[in-house]
Order: sequence, then structure tokens, then C-alpha cells
Amino acid sequence: MAEHEAKICEPGGHGMLFPLLESEQHWSSGLRAALYIAALLYLFLGVNIVADKFVASIEIITSQKRRVRQKSTGRVVTVAVWNSTVANLTLMALGSSSPEILLSVVETVSGNFFSGELGPGTIVGSAAFNLFMIVAASIVAVPCTEVRRIKEMGVYAVTVVFSLFAYIWLVIVCSIISPDVIEVW
Repeated sequence: MAEHEAKICEPGGHGMLFPLLESEQHWSSGLRAALYIAALLYLFLGVNIVADKFVASIEIITSQKRRVRQKSTGRVVTVAVWNSTVANLTLMALGSSSPEILLSVVETVSGNFFSGELGPGTIVGSAAFNLFMIVAASIVAVPCTEVRRIKEMGVYAVTVVFSLFAYIWLVIVCSIISPDVIEVW
């Protein structure tokens, strides 16, 4: 008969972070739930503050302009320093992928650098889903009577090339070079 391993919320159970105190498992479930919810809301508030600062910083950076003289006409014109499409794609990628990346890093480090249940495939699968769903939603959103074109084809091409490279590299590393083991090179 196999031994019963205590769950994290039962006496004797433990996780990577919780319980914080030895006596915590003997507290009532209602009290622990209320404390965990309060802590979670407090952390969400912190994430909100950091995200607001981050977005404001991105807006300041991407709104920078400089004045240049056109060679053909000799006129001085104002141009943007940053490509807003690249900035928006970067922000979207950070915002949508950071939770999976953080979870995967925690899982990998806590699992002695062996690939766990989430694994690297979760990150790439999420990124692929985001990429394909954004393209699909963009296509469906355009009315049949209108035609839209990709304005920044270079940005789109770079995104596609590096996405495909990341997917192929993941397969090579996780299936051929070091199956089921995450190596720090």
C-alpha cells in the first residue's frame, strides 16, 4: 500500500512557498482563504502599479521624435525615433507571455532543471496561439467590402521568421540535443 502524501493544505504538507508558518495548516479554511485573497489582491495592485509605470515608460520612449533634413528637398521634417508597430508587438509579447515564462522558470528551477509538466512547449504553444489567433482575428475583423494591407511588412516578416526559428529551435533542443532536460549553457 502506497503512503499517502499530505496535500499542501493538510498538516505535514508543504509546497515551494506555502505554508509560510508551521501552524498555518491548523487555521480554519475560511481564515486562510480570506488571508490568501487579501494577499492576492494586494499583489494584483502591485502588478497594476508596475504595469502602469511600464506602459507610461513605453509611451514616453516611443513618442520621441527628432528633426531631420530631407536630402531630396532640403526641408526639415519631424520623424519618429521608434517604430510604433515594433513597440506595440513587444509590449503585447511581454504582457501575454510573461506569466507562462515565469511559471516555466519556477518549474524548471524547482525541478532541478528537468522539464516538468508545463515545460517549454507551454511557452511556445502559447506564443503560437497568440500569433495565429491575432492574425485570424485581424482577418475576420475586416469587412468583406474592404481591403487592408500590412503597412509594416518588414516588421511582420521579422516576427514570422523569428517565431518559426523559435519553434524549430525548441524542437531541436528539447527533442534531439537534450530530451526532457533543460541545460544552462
